[in-house]
Amino acid sequence: MSETETRGAETRCGFVAVIGEPNAGKSTLVNAMVGAKVSIVTHKVQTTRRRIRGIAIEGTSQIIFVDTPGLFQPRRRLDRAMVAAAWAGAKDADIVVLMVEAQRGVTEGVEAILDGLDAHAKGGKPVALAINKIDRVKRERLLALAADLNQRRTFVGTFMISAEKGHGVADLRRWLAESLPTGPWHYPEDQIADLPLRMIAAEITREKLTLRLHQELPYQMTVETESWDEKKDGSVRIGQIVYVARDGHKGIVLGHKGETIRQIGAESRAEIGKLLERPVHLFLTVKVRPGWLDDPARYREMGLDFSDGG
Repeated sequence: MSETETRGAETRCGFVAVIGEPNAGKSTLVNAMVGAKVSIVTHKVQTTRRRIRGIAIEGTSQIIFVDTPGLFQPRRRLDRAMVAAAWAGAKDADIVVLMVEAQRGVTEGVEAILDGLDAHAKGGKPVALAINKIDRVKRERLLALAADLNQRRTFVGTFMISAEKGHGVADLRRWLAESLPTGPWHYPEDQIADLPLRMIAAEITREKLTLRLHQELPYQMTVETESWDEKKDGSVRIGQIVYVARDGHKGIVLGHKGETIRQIGAESRAEIGKLLERPVHLFLTVKVRPGWLDDPARYREMGLDFSDGG
């Protein structure tokens, strides 16, 4: 809806925090709501590190989604900073959406989140329930799960969705649009995220690395965009650094004769080019930085508070 069309109409705008356990489908939901890929998605848990804000328009409402890191029992400093960021997102939001994976149901993690909501979503903050991946569970089990969760906490609404397939997503988006406070939009109509493009590009490369690499390695590395040069022919030259914690990790990321990093670079370049709608020249460098997991500068780059991990 254009500014001309919204002029004179009552507009709504607000923040919606999407919280849940790792792999509940939060990033997939935010991408589906926005209609574009603003948050990386992998099959591995704890992929999202930033509180990424995806921006969607529904009628005269602008919905600002905060895709938070998954809530889990933290073990390392980075884990603790990520969990703190997730709860901060819930505290600052106008509406909280709790996502629960239908197959897993009420796990210990979900119970811990329900307890945490009492502390972090105070003041009558509306909390909606979204049961995700409904296409994988029989109807009777879904109804029983919804009843169980609504007995444990009062939700302002319960939605059955499949974020991946789009089932129920439009209904949830319409409900959120109608439930946000009245007020002017915070962002221009055509903006889909509040992360700078250089950070989104780094997240895309980290997604490709996470999908290609195994076990603990993805959690021991990060990606930063070091340079971004606009060329006269309309293309862009992007230089990124992949930081790993140990020398052994560097060899794994590079692969035999550099084959792994070349493949990752090609996949990332294609997706960044699609996002920017122009040619991209991507150059990846792998560096060993043993203490990056305890480096405040790396946390700032990820949008996390280093002190929260202490």
